[in-house]
Amino acid sequence: MADLRRSLVINFLSSSGATFLQFVVSILLARILSPSEIGIYSMTMVFVNLAHVFRDFGVTSYLQREPELTIDKLRAASGVAFATSWTIAAALFLASGWLGRWFNEPGIVPVMRVLALGFALIPFGSITSALLARNFEAEKQAIVNGVGTISFCVSCLVLGKLGYGAMSLAYANLINITACALAYIPLRPKNLPWLPGVRHWRGVAQFGVGSLLSSCVGSLNNAIPDILLGKLGTARHVGLLSRANSTVTIFSYIAGSTVSYGAISYLSQTHHRGESLVPTLSRATALLTGVGWAALALTAVLGDSIVMALYGPKWGESVPAILPLALAAAVGMMFHYIPMAVTAIGRPYLSAVPTVVTILTRVGFGVLLFDGSLHGFAWALCLATIAAAPVTALQQRKHFGLKFGVLLQALLPSALVAVGTAAAGAGLMALLPSTLPALARLLVIAVPLAAVWYALLRITRHELVGEIHRLAAPIGARLGLLRPRV
Repeated sequence: MADLRRSLVINFLSSSGATFLQFVVSILLARILSPSEIGIYSMTMVFVNLAHVFRDFGVTSYLQREPELTIDKLRAASGVAFATSWTIAAALFLASGWLGRWFNEPGIVPVMRVLALGFALIPFGSITSALLARNFEAEKQAIVNGVGTISFCVSCLVLGKLGYGAMSLAYANLINITACALAYIPLRPKNLPWLPGVRHWRGVAQFGVGSLLSSCVGSLNNAIPDILLGKLGTARHVGLLSRANSTVTIFSYIAGSTVSYGAISYLSQTHHRGESLVPTLSRATALLTGVGWAALALTAVLGDSIVMALYGPKWGESVPAILPLALAAAVGMMFHYIPMAVTAIGRPYLSAVPTVVTILTRVGFGVLLFDGSLHGFAWALCLATIAAAPVTALQQRKHFGLKFGVLLQALLPSALVAVGTAAAGAGLMALLPSTLPALARLLVIAVPLAAVWYALLRITRHELVGEIHRLAAPIGARLGLLRPRV
């Protein structure tokens, strides 16, 4: 647990720093690129992200979950990674023309072809990354993350200013992958062989099939909004939805991979010891929602000001989609760790069931409720998430013994904190003059809202208070303000 906590802190600092840079870049790009150009890239990334599922083939999860890794198993995992990545790269490149014609958007073709080239380079670093995560070596991953982030941010801004449009993001993505692959070379574990192999590949493939099923439907579920809206609406609709979703997921940008870092490895170790996962799942979800729900509630209340401050008036049409997307994200956050838990017990395919239900309801509600407005489409996505929630609740009770009522009781303090923080945010915003710029208003209420959030954590006796004090104790001790706890 000590190693995990240390890695989580390092990962948070690394991912939050990277996220901050990427967030600043996204703000700048919103003023450089048009909604249609960003929409073209978003539509292309839908298929690229889906392809990443097949590319990984569960290798990353396999390396983090497998109790004992031998040289032959490492070679087999590397062989599967190279075979799938290069196959997917060729498939994306060849399919680019057809997708451009299907969407009637020729700009997709060159963007996808450049992104496809990156798949050929990914395996050179993905195995090392998985092993570093398995051993909780977050500091080494932070180095690579920094190299890749700086490469991406500088590249897309320079290329964007030079007039490359959607291609600026595609080229920046390729530069990022190349930089990361090179940065991983000196960080390779000593026991990691350079050459791939075929012995024990069946073990990797068998686990990969189950993981692939779950990951595939998960990626398809993430892709459905952009695919469906791109077909029913226009690239502008997709660009606006992307910006609304980016606003809702600001917390995810800030937290980065920290909320999931090492989860599969930790849950797997707990499972192999024969211990119940219920206490870990309940506590982890309570800690996550203690921050996440409050962030989502504030985003829903302050959405208009956030969009105006960060992206400018031309993105104002995305604001009506923020509330339903925030509600959907809050529901999904209750079950954030279930897919990782079923992977940890060696049954990753189980998480595909509720995801398939979500896909079907998203398509159904999307087609029925789409009235040409982004608002109606966003509510369709929200209703689909709510409709699929009981399926996940039944699954976690069956396989982990975690009853939904018990989970709700554990999350009640988080709900009270979220409601109270949102009410405080709305009240503070109402007291400020409307003539004050949106960014200034947000900055003015930031510190009072943080104080209200912490006070509500204390009042509700939220479990997050202990973690905050544990993290703050060393800092306070160095400043001479607090004494470290024994």
